[in-house]
Amino acid sequence: MFVSSPQRITHLIAGSPWEGTAERTSPVYNPATGEQTGALDLASAALVDDVVATAKAAWVAEWQHTSLTRRTQVLFKFRELLNERKEEIAAVITAEHGKVLSDAIGEVTRGLEVAEFACGIPHLLKGGFSENVSTKVDVYSIRQSLGVVAVISPFNFPAMVPLWFVPIAIACGNAVIIKPSEKDPSAVNAVAALWKEAGLPDGILNVVHGDKEAVDALLDNPDVRAVSFVGSTPIAKYVYERGTANGKRVQALGGAKNHMLVLPDADLDLAADAAVNAGFGSAGERCMAISALVAVEPVADPLIEKIKDRMGKLVTGDGTRGTDMGPLVTKAHRDKVASYLDVEDGGAEVLVDGREADFDADGDGFFLAPSLIDKVAPGMPQYDDEIFGPVLSVVRVASYDEGLKLINDSPFGNGTAIFTNDGGAARRFQNEVEVGMVGINVPIPVPMAYFSFGGWKASLFGDSHAHGMEGVHFFTRGKVVTSRWLDPSHGGLNLGFPQNV
Repeated sequence: MFVSSPQRITHLIAGSPWEGTAERTSPVYNPATGEQTGALDLASAALVDDVVATAKAAWVAEWQHTSLTRRTQVLFKFRELLNERKEEIAAVITAEHGKVLSDAIGEVTRGLEVAEFACGIPHLLKGGFSENVSTKVDVYSIRQSLGVVAVISPFNFPAMVPLWFVPIAIACGNAVIIKPSEKDPSAVNAVAALWKEAGLPDGILNVVHGDKEAVDALLDNPDVRAVSFVGSTPIAKYVYERGTANGKRVQALGGAKNHMLVLPDADLDLAADAAVNAGFGSAGERCMAISALVAVEPVADPLIEKIKDRMGKLVTGDGTRGTDMGPLVTKAHRDKVASYLDVEDGGAEVLVDGREADFDADGDGFFLAPSLIDKVAPGMPQYDDEIFGPVLSVVRVASYDEGLKLINDSPFGNGTAIFTNDGGAARRFQNEVEVGMVGINVPIPVPMAYFSFGGWKASLFGDSHAHGMEGVHFFTRGKVVTSRWLDPSHGGLNLGFPQNV
């Protein structure tokens, strides 16, 4: 088979591809074929510092002073371009991540919704005004941009996660540096090109590719005022601790172990559909994927049969061929996920082994078909670990209270769901569960852009969730102005503490 030379993928700085020579590169693969398609330039710490200086200069010279009207015009133009090109962006995602095209288009569409939210920035940045709080003294509040901010995004949503942050940060008047995942970097480059086409001044959005060296440089540079991160819990904790130690504002979204609690009165067909869709969509590589199905007895056996029936109809293969599920992102990750199907003595039982499936693809792709394990319990790696792949574990419990305790005892608190026809049980669950995002008969409760996305416990480090009004506040600083224009009646010396009269 003829294999073309890997294409160079490089940084975008001040609106143009970097023309330097990288000392280090990283391979980029097509996960459906196993072929190396790209060679990614990895930034040195010195290059990161140069890019930060470029971004700061552009912010100081222009963007921090650009009117809300002009910023909004750029946002609207970007929104239109992204909508027009979403299928092109989706194809780039599928080529490097592996998720099926329909899922990739859905990812871009959800990111588009954040851009639409950011188009309302003139209203979102309105402050308050109080007239005559003291005699002829007025007080008002304003929100101002931070300066240079960084976005460090994961491989599983190479377009959507950057779009959670970048439109809001730019709309609020900041300059942005994105450091995407090394595994699938090209989607960010493609989206960044749309910002330039929309009229964003050069230097306000820059893309720096790299690994830990680049991340550390962003965390250490004093001119980077805030960092938004999405990734695993250990790295989120690291980013939060190092960034805040350097005086930065940090929102670091970490890992997850999302539970779906199914009560005996639930519609089992609906629950089975939801478990399959939320467990195996994007090959389980979602921070909101359902990985632990908590079945309140006696519902487990009939629910499992319905899930197995649906799993048997799924086609795993190349995401460009109309399949239901694509490959995992790398061979190493596929092998790690597959290792969880080697169940040790302890009571768990593999009901469907995805390693034994046939795949609709050419070459040597990184495939693992949907897999199902029954009788999983805390203490097993299948339960305790964030597998981040198409492995659904069934945990059997005797009651609602036992299921709730199981969820609340988890160190993660990203997303959860309950399936029931009992409104009282659902309302009790939404109040008692210690998780940041809750679905009621909805398996993937990702909030709309005008609400905020974020978990609790080890799923979030920092005080701010992503997008929504929390995003606007994260990317701005508040300022309160007390104003009095010259009035002779207020003259004279008085060293006492000011009193409002």
